[in-house]
Amino acid sequence: MLNSASVQAGTTAPRPLHVRPRAAVPAWLPNLALFYAGWWALVLSAALERPALGMTVVLATLAWHLARVRPQASEVGLVAMASLVGLVVESLFQASGWVVYAAPGPVSILAPLWLVALWVNFALTLNVALRPLQRRLGLAAVLGALGGPLAYLGGASLGALHFAAPIPALAALALVWALATPTLLVLARRLDARG
Repeated sequence: MLNSASVQAGTTAPRPLHVRPRAAVPAWLPNLALFYAGWWALVLSAALERPALGMTVVLATLAWHLARVRPQASEVGLVAMASLVGLVVESLFQASGWVVYAAPGPVSILAPLWLVALWVNFALTLNVALRPLQRRLGLAAVLGALGGPLAYLGGASLGALHFAAPIPALAALALVWALATPTLLVLARRLDARG
């Protein structure tokens, strides 16, 4: 608020002490927003048989993420391990015939690359948005058991995949994600500590 002496002198009064500078955006917020942007881009582009579009979004997110994290080498290792786990898991689901993916990959026995990119996208949250779960592994397992199958159901409703055998596929997905989520969180914590 200006006082009459400062108005006459052409100056302004100092800012009141109770006005705080604007807080920085918490790191988890853009991380989570980019995760969802990547998920939607991958699933929708796969459903449209144009998976390269979604993979470009995730690659850009990966580049942005790696430019900002330290230690970078441990994060690269985490992404590589999550990619390998994703490739194996999704290839097994494809081989089982329980889940049929849109936009198949270049090698018929391996899962499509856009699915591996989903695992990359997920890995980018492990040390940022999901960091609080690194010490709450039971909760991480429950959230994985619920969130994994729900993500696949969302992808199926958008046309990125369909379930040839829904009940065994969803049960297996719940089990896989109940194990994969805490395992990847432990790996993230250990690599980060070594970094």
